[in-house]
Amino acid sequence: MSRPPFLTLPAGARAYRLRTARGEFAVHDARPASAARGTVLLVPGFTGSKEDFIALLEPLSSAGFRVVAIDGRGQHESPGPRKEAAYAQDELAQDLLAQATALSAATEDPVHLLGHSLGGLIARAAVLRDPGAFASLTIMSSGPAAISAPQCARIKLLIDALTVMDMESVWQAMRELDPPEAADAATPPGVAEFLHQRWLGTVPEQLIVTGRQLSDEPDRVDELAALRLRTHVISGESDYAWPVPLIDEMAKRLAARRTVIEGAGHSPNTERAHPTADALVSFWRDAG
Repeated sequence: MSRPPFLTLPAGARAYRLRTARGEFAVHDARPASAARGTVLLVPGFTGSKEDFIALLEPLSSAGFRVVAIDGRGQHESPGPRKEAAYAQDELAQDLLAQATALSAATEDPVHLLGHSLGGLIARAAVLRDPGAFASLTIMSSGPAAISAPQCARIKLLIDALTVMDMESVWQAMRELDPPEAADAATPPGVAEFLHQRWLGTVPEQLIVTGRQLSDEPDRVDELAALRLRTHVISGESDYAWPVPLIDEMAKRLAARRTVIEGAGHSPNTERAHPTADALVSFWRDAG
């Protein structure tokens, strides 16, 4: 799971609930000091939240973009029902379209969309549903189809546990399975407790259904390529969910800009925020 390096919002950013035609969603919204060059919508991954982008808010807004990081339905501080049907991929894609509509209401300009990991699959589904809603698509640490076989096995274990155990019991079981480098001692002060509370605040049905999506996602790259939307594929040098060569191949099939963040793994947004922000700003400025 992604671990934000800190939790304090930068000056000029605020937390609130974004009202849309499909309900309210918890967001972090950072605005530039002068007129924005565009609006960016950041979509977190599996077990994640808007806080996974907190280190990007200042550098991206300083570069002139309005940056909105969001909790999807049933994630952390955004409410969601205890019904699996509510988390079907098309439902989550429609949420993104409603969020984009709400954000572009004042300017009538389409937003730049970024999805991390699972968020990349949901963002792709939203673009395929209505490509005109977005100025560009950035796929971060996400692949062409389902996650790797070892990760599918881990997801299955998690889903099985969620069907018979409460969220606190599953959390404690996951901590026992963590490798030594994931120990809370290596986590910044306050972040360990945040991760715990974020987990408890997430709707289990959201995790069950999106976990299945990660394991069963079909290859839709050719569909996306046919849209000819400006696309950016960005990842770290290594990735446990999708092998980097697979991400490379996806970028070629999409004729997308490809960026590899040196020294980063599955979450360049938290691990190497400033070079990640530089790459994003360069792409969005070119995308217009």
